[in-house]
Amino acid sequence: MDFLTPDFWSALLAIVVIDLVLAGDNAIVIGLAARNLPKENQKKVIIWGTVGAIVIRAAATLAVVWLLKIPGLLLAGGLILVVIAYKLMIEEKDHDIEAQNSVWAAIRTIIIADAVMGLDNVLAVAGAAHGDFLLVVIGLLISVPIVVWGSTLFLKVIDKYPFIITIGAGVLAWTASKMIVGEKFMAPYFDNGFVKYGFEVLVVLLVLGLGTWKKRKVAQERASEKVLAKKEA
Repeated sequence: MDFLTPDFWSALLAIVVIDLVLAGDNAIVIGLAARNLPKENQKKVIIWGTVGAIVIRAAATLAVVWLLKIPGLLLAGGLILVVIAYKLMIEEKDHDIEAQNSVWAAIRTIIIADAVMGLDNVLAVAGAAHGDFLLVVIGLLISVPIVVWGSTLFLKVIDKYPFIITIGAGVLAWTASKMIVGEKFMAPYFDNGFVKYGFEVLVVLLVLGLGTWKKRKVAQERASEKVLAKKEA
């Protein structure tokens, strides 16, 4: 992919947004695993834990980029990513990460937890990269420093401006739609530009619309439960 083309820059922007939005889990894991350590050791754990996690994540992403070239896997990956985008909209994730009392135990906890929790990130970045390894590397180089040194700040920003999550879910949905239309045996169905771009827009609107509806429904149910609990009390 030519780095001077709009396709390159739009894909790179998508990767950075995906990395940042899905990096909230990474930041939480780091904080929980290192919280019992002395202040002087916490920085060491944050740096080396993140380095280890990123190395594994980069290797996994490059492997998935290669795997997505196998016929049918691009479609499957796109469909999985649609589900991930929807879940990002509606889920409130719980993190049960035990605090560690030694530097290496904390680093190990961060790496293992990130490897398990980072599957959505790996698939999303691989899909947005469109088979370009350079995009994966550049995206990581841009987003990793922000995650490491700005993770706490980024989490606060997301709490204050929840629409950022919506933007992230939209980018994931858009990436998923491009993976689906990019599948070779699906090409005949998307020969028409209007159908192709219309499908991509439809996927994004469906994910954001259903996610917003579900969040409001859950909020209403919780409000009703609180009112009922007060009446019973």
